[in-house]
Amino acid sequence: MQLHQIEGYIQAVYLVEYQHSLMLLDGCCRADVESIKSFITDELNRPLTDLSLIVVTHMHPDHAGAAAKLREETGCKIAGANITGHWYQGIIGRLMHLADIAATQWVAKKRHKEKALVWYPAKLSLDIKLDDEELLPNFPEWQVLFTQGHTDRDLSLRHLPSNKIYVADLFVKFKQRLSPPIPVFYPKRYQRSLEKIKALSPKAIWLAHDGELAVSDQQFDELIKLAPKKVLTHWKVLKFKLLKFR
Repeated sequence: MQLHQIEGYIQAVYLVEYQHSLMLLDGCCRADVESIKSFITDELNRPLTDLSLIVVTHMHPDHAGAAAKLREETGCKIAGANITGHWYQGIIGRLMHLADIAATQWVAKKRHKEKALVWYPAKLSLDIKLDDEELLPNFPEWQVLFTQGHTDRDLSLRHLPSNKIYVADLFVKFKQRLSPPIPVFYPKRYQRSLEKIKALSPKAIWLAHDGELAVSDQQFDELIKLAPKKVLTHWKVLKFKLLKFR
């Protein structure tokens, strides 16, 4: 197994290479489609049809945005958590979808990225629905872990031989410190997810936005202490900052 880390629009792209086929550990941004295709054909010298699986860890624009387009162009399968319904359901869901796309554009601007297409469908049809602790089809070295909290359908992916885990947005690195993501819609599930990953004593963690890190038990304990006790949204953080500086 070779794990290729490619610079994405606002996140890392993790492309797993085996002799028999390729897999993306997440659905990336819509803006990443061409760079992923170029890497497969030009750097790896493989046909696009070798991409057989994309695992979408959750539905945010930098984790699901490229999935449908890549399926259309390569014929790959899309896998995700076996959760009923869509994340962006109803009017509130559609507003959240628009807000998340706007947030992606804001992050890209802060990172001095050129404007690019980040729009993607609010609903994604899965070819494969994954359950907790299941092994990925055709990639039996990889185990699915439900690590909900950021949303209701977050997945982490554990490479069993190395005991390294891709945790997507389970936590982020902020000012040299590990922190919970924003938002956290399910605080109790989020804390259980952190405890679950800590209990596996991973050799290293792959983060969506900060690459590979070794995370100590002490760092996990600090994260668990920082875990929000109530729902934490972008609006609540903004409201707190506005009140703080009044």
